[in-house]
Amino acid sequence: MSGERRPGRPRSEESRGAILAAALEGLREHGFAALTIEGIAGRAGVGKQTIYRWWPSKADVVLDALLDQAEETIRVPDEGSLRADLTAFLGATFRQTHQRPVLVGLMGQALLDPGFALAFRERFLFRRRGTLRELFDRAISRGEIAAGVDPELLVDVVYGVLWYRLMLDHAPLDGAASRQLTELVLRAVR
Repeated sequence: MSGERRPGRPRSEESRGAILAAALEGLREHGFAALTIEGIAGRAGVGKQTIYRWWPSKADVVLDALLDQAEETIRVPDEGSLRADLTAFLGATFRQTHQRPVLVGLMGQALLDPGFALAFRERFLFRRRGTLRELFDRAISRGEIAAGVDPELLVDVVYGVLWYRLMLDHAPLDGAASRQLTELVLRAVR
């Protein structure tokens, strides 16, 4: 942001934190579909108008909550090798399977709302892709990825598996899946 102030009262970080925490609590208890702005406001001890002043929809509130949580729980590892980095990154990512209802709800909202889709892509999906791309770029500089291997395709493969399993719930996203995907990527980069 350029430093210019938006109209209205400035955000209270305390209220913002309470709203995001309330959204996550509501999601855990009731899921994305049943989450409401009224419910978030009640849990957070703020008025609905406070939420609507800062976020246009519940999906936007949830997106901010998810982004804050991802920053805390899924770090960009630098373990010295692609194998170690992928193991750490995918392990942390796949441990977040309790977020499945949230992610599926946000993806569903993105399919229905083009405005939210843009925000979801730019602020969440592309940020997560960028983190993984950073791991691949370091591996390229260390000579761990063969010339001619397309790192963007590798990112697509990793997130393709993740999103396909999240959306269809046909196979687990667990430690074993994380290790199998790591091995698949390592074979592909040689």
